[in-house]
Formats: sequence, structure tokens, C-alpha cells
Amino acid sequence: METHKQEQPTVADDPRARETLRKAFEKTARWQQDFKGFTADLTVNINGKETSGPVMVKSPREVSVQLADGEVQKWAQDQLGMIAVHRGPRSFEESDGKHTLTMEEDGHPFGTRLNIHGSNSFYRVKNERITQINRKMAHPGMAPFAFTINVEDGVLTQDQKNLTTKYTVYYYSPVDGKLNNVESFTDSHVRIGASDLPATRRIISYENGEVIVKSLTFKNHRLL
Repeated sequence: METHKQEQPTVADDPRARETLRKAFEKTARWQQDFKGFTADLTVNINGKETSGPVMVKSPREVSVQLADGEVQKWAQDQLGMIAVHRGPRSFEESDGKHTLTMEEDGHPFGTRLNIHGSNSFYRVKNERITQINRKMAHPGMAPFAFTINVEDGVLTQDQKNLTTKYTVYYYSPVDGKLNNVESFTDSHVRIGASDLPATRRIISYENGEVIVKSLTFKNHRLL
């Protein structure tokens, strides 16, 4: 009979790290388990140029945006997909909880460092809130890249969950450390039924030698 020797993990899971991240995860605002999606009227403004149209969001993979400008439509669809990924219902065990977790108390202003082994990521957590996300990415045919997200502000929802309203993303090369772009996000939300839905999103970034300001404004929300 053939036997298989199971590989032993090189790093032992730290129960304190697991509990720290679990608490922060469960305190993060997400759409409820039976959330079926929403529709709204969207207006996109890019440095003063506006375009409007209807949107429908059911899940991260089911996002529909109808705008006259195809390039702006794709960008808006990507933004809504990203919002749906972050806000969609999921369990701790099927996300970061599936990895080996360790922690370091290094006195950082953003809190405890939590290492997510096997994902090229580490977070920082303070007061049961994820305050920083660091990740390195590599895709076939693409140069490797990395990013750091600093969570700068948020609100407590009616359900006493943390909902981020301001964060900044720094994109850089993990090879030489060169900073490639910075995006500053400011979000607001509207409560419809039991759901906190996107009301506005403003993004300030640096592209092709100039600072670009983009905004998304959602009105007439309807739950599906």
C-alpha cells in the first residue's frame, strides 16, 4: 500500500494572531448573507467630464454598468466589482482564516503586524480594525507589483460594524521599491433597508504626468 508523508508546516499557527484577525474580520461591515444586490443611477465625473447611466450589482462577478463612454464604463464596472468583493458576505475561514497566521508587536502606529503566510501578505490591526494591508502580486506575463493600503478613517454602521470611508493605496515595484502610483479613496454610504450601499466615491490619483480626480455618485438605490 502506498503511503504519503504529510509535509509539516514551517511556521506554527499562532492562536492569538488568529483570534486578533478573526475579531477584526467579524467587526468589518459586509452585506448580509441573503443580500441579492441593488440597482442605482450612476454619474461618473472625471476631471469635470460627466457621463451617467444605470448600474446593477448582484455579486463581484455580476456587475452591470451602462455608460456611453466604453472606457469609463469599464473603469466604473471595475470599481463596483472591487466594492462588491470587499463588501460581499463571506466567512473568516474561507478568506484569511485559511492561512497560517502569526503576529509581531513592533510598536507601529497602525498596530500589530499580522503575517498571512502563503499569501505574500501582512496586515496591521488596531482596536479590532484592519488598519493596513500589504500585498505582493505576481501574474504570468506581467511584471510583479506590490501595494500598501492605509485605512485612514471610517464609521460605525447601525450594526456596530466598521465601514471604511477613507483609504490610500500606494503601488510600487517589489523589485526596486519604485513608487508607481498613489490613489486616495473617499467613500460615503447610504442605508437602504439592512444594507449600507455606496453613495459616493472620489479617487485622486497621478496618471500620465497629472493629478486626476474621479468621482462616482449613486442615486435612486433599489434593492433586488
